[in-house]
Amino acid sequence: MTTAVATASHEGQPSPRPILSVHSGSEDVRLSLMRGFSLVCGNRPVTIPLSAQRVVAFVALRDRPTLRPHVAEMLWLDATETRAMANLRSALWRLRQPGLAVVEARGDYLTLNRQVAVDVREFVSRSRRVLGGEDDLGAVGLDMIVVAGDLLPDWYDEWVTIEREHLRQLRLHALERVCVELTQAGRFGQAIEAGLAAIAEEPLHESGHRALIGAHLAEGNRAEALRQYDAYARLMRDELRLDPSPEVTLLVAGLRP
Repeated sequence: MTTAVATASHEGQPSPRPILSVHSGSEDVRLSLMRGFSLVCGNRPVTIPLSAQRVVAFVALRDRPTLRPHVAEMLWLDATETRAMANLRSALWRLRQPGLAVVEARGDYLTLNRQVAVDVREFVSRSRRVLGGEDDLGAVGLDMIVVAGDLLPDWYDEWVTIEREHLRQLRLHALERVCVELTQAGRFGQAIEAGLAAIAEEPLHESGHRALIGAHLAEGNRAEALRQYDAYARLMRDELRLDPSPEVTLLVAGLRP
């Protein structure tokens, strides 16, 4: 059975034309880009060529209709315009093989099918809600932020590395905010887990160490707070020839014998 893809027309633009049709419509289609590329229909992994993966990932990360020539230019930087467009057509043709509605065409624009769930979009939405104080810090959402890995870690295209750094910074700040808020809520185990994830993401980021030391102190673990401070102080001296800031040092003032 084939699931219909939305075809409502938009003023001034032709109706969306699915490049592919969705089969087994009762099954969810999920695209994962964090920690590597993965496309799954229901419980079945779908294998597509690397050229098609790059088109899917590029379109998914734009989260808006994107002109075909722009997609071709960005994905095949060293090719002529004619060759790049031919490569794009070939990649889109290869996407037909699994029989999944991954990409839609609307005139000269490409966009990801709205039925496809994307882990990056869920991660960004949750992280922004955390930073905006709009999240209840439920366990499922916390796990999404804590365990999220790098975007497409084995890909080295410039458009990937730029977006990867953007997502890394978003995760780092969300983790630090989560650590502070969970500490204030008395959920110390989860707070410390978030703090450890933050300093693993960026070992020299002072605000992460400050949040983690604060969580240890709030839980009453002064020895852990001192151990964390000393580890951070050694790292700063070894890497930057600097001492921790007075704000961090003040947290552990008076704790030593």
